[in-house]
Amino acid sequence: MTYQHRELAAGRWNQLSFFEQMANVGTEIGRTITWKAKNRPDYSWRAFERALELLDLTIRDAKNGKRLRELLRVREALADHFAFDNSYQSSDGSWQRYFCPFQIAARADR
Repeated sequence: MTYQHRELAAGRWNQLSFFEQMANVGTEIGRTITWKAKNRPDYSWRAFERALELLDLTIRDAKNGKRLRELLRVREALADHFAFDNSYQSSDGSWQRYFCPFQIAARADR
């Protein structure tokens, strides 16, 4: 598999805390939303793919095993919102609100 985040996929990702991992996923989701608002679906889609890649690395990280159910549900709901019919009826704002606490916690962790 070819990763866009090669260094992270090679093991550096697992050195980050859970909050840092989710904050990074949230940053890519933020970019997805920003590019969508600027009517740049190509850039938006690439940011979404990067977000999924980081989320998949988070899911594979053994220290997050107890959070697996939530992480898989987040992945499902993100895909539903950005790639499918949005049957869960989430919004860009709800995703920004979901990831914001992770970004605050990651900053506090430093």
